[in-house]
Amino acid sequence: MKKNSLVILSAAAIILSAFLVSCTSKPAKQEQKLFTASFEPEPESFRQYIYPDWFRDAKFGIWAHWGPQAVPRQGDWYARKMYESDIINRRTNEPTGKPGREYLYHLEHYGHPSKFGYKDIIPLWKAERWDPEKLMALYRRVGAKYFVSMATHHDNFFLWDSKIHRWNSVKMGPMKDVVGLWQQAAKKEGLRFGVSEHLGASYTWFQTSHGADRSGPMKGVPYDGANPEYQDLYHPKTAPDDFQWLTKDPANQQNWLTSITELIDMYQPDLLYSDGELPFGEVGRTMLAHYYNQDIVKNGGRLEAVYTCKHLISEGRWVRDIERGAMDSISVDPWQTDTSIGDWYYRTGQKYMTGTEVIQMLVDIVSKNGNLLLNVVQTPEGDLEQDVIDILDEIAEWTPVNGEGIYGTRPWKVYGEGPSMQKQEKGTFGGVRDVRPYEPGDIRFTSKGETLYAFCMVSPVEDVNIYSLGKNSSIISKKVKSVTLLGGAGKPDWKQEDDALVIKKPSEMPSWQVIGFRIEFRK
Repeated sequence: MKKNSLVILSAAAIILSAFLVSCTSKPAKQEQKLFTASFEPEPESFRQYIYPDWFRDAKFGIWAHWGPQAVPRQGDWYARKMYESDIINRRTNEPTGKPGREYLYHLEHYGHPSKFGYKDIIPLWKAERWDPEKLMALYRRVGAKYFVSMATHHDNFFLWDSKIHRWNSVKMGPMKDVVGLWQQAAKKEGLRFGVSEHLGASYTWFQTSHGADRSGPMKGVPYDGANPEYQDLYHPKTAPDDFQWLTKDPANQQNWLTSITELIDMYQPDLLYSDGELPFGEVGRTMLAHYYNQDIVKNGGRLEAVYTCKHLISEGRWVRDIERGAMDSISVDPWQTDTSIGDWYYRTGQKYMTGTEVIQMLVDIVSKNGNLLLNVVQTPEGDLEQDVIDILDEIAEWTPVNGEGIYGTRPWKVYGEGPSMQKQEKGTFGGVRDVRPYEPGDIRFTSKGETLYAFCMVSPVEDVNIYSLGKNSSIISKKVKSVTLLGGAGKPDWKQEDDALVIKKPSEMPSWQVIGFRIEFRK
């Protein structure tokens, strides 16, 4: 198969880089081997990938899913929905006969989309209260170990200093390199840095901008997306049968490859997220091979890059991402939940998760070998509402004390016990719901070496019974040596009975709801 010159780095260069590092550096860990061959855009080539320790240890990342679509304060997908005078069924591409809420809002506040389109929303995004260094310091205090900046959403607006696309945040809106400034702030705080790309779906997603009202006084008047002057923002009109999530048009696919390659080469992120499956067959594999290969060169022969997408089966080639959901069991391969503390974009009057719900979600995900990537909703101006700050402060109180049972841990023999294990409803995106009620008796386990951590998902009102740790349990072969309450004064009273480890409820409990115990075993 023909090799793409954009992405196939010479094996000789990689071998030389690895040799130089081996002469001057300490030996790499086995799981961070030196790569002596480049990745190629073939499925089997990606099986040599090894998950880097930094990602497996990090567990918790924060995401800025933020851009000009926040301006109307109407939530996610505004750039598409503002053109839906007749909502289109995305599965069938057929009209439903109902005007969209966002379309009606747009008419009232901005005017008809033939005259005032999304291109006119973009200049209104000034980000005048955005302070990336201040926010990053807060996110580090909250406990995040990596940070992800959205680079481009389905609106085809780039948040980096693109040389190939005029619709970007340096030339318009904030007049700032949003990705670059986020990256500088992350590095200053010692956080790994990632970017998310949602461009693959943009080519069909944005086709609503090419339409027109089907009825009313503006019937048949084309929206501004039909204007050839703005095709580089709204994309050319696709073929009638090209309406699924990922475009079939080879020209669009190449546009995606060129754009994401520029993003990779300019910022060399530690993590790259695609909103969907790895796009476009060989075109997507070409991108991924280039992403891995340039990271090998950047790191002197070691591959530390993480690519996460929504393929149902990763087979060790990348990290599987589950949107708004979670696994229902321990995964052999590391994986990631991406979700938001509220709506994906700022929406007036939206409901946020509580700090306790975020912590419960984090613990459940980590117990199953996953990471949590949490979007923290920013205002259009770039700062955070006080409600959001209060939630983050609650998490920041919990993580320093309980983090030893989160960061750097691995799954135990079982991920947990309790009522919730029999009530795991399926979520919208095919996983267990990322937020659900827990009950007394719900326990989640993590481990670090010979140390076990047991988290009560709700603060106990009476003694804690951990049935997986009873003397007669088939799960353990050693006796419990000690039990320590994380964040508590003194050691709690406990007894390992035949059917359960019984921990007496301490007289003084921490103020948070998710309670952690460190458990050591006799040798």
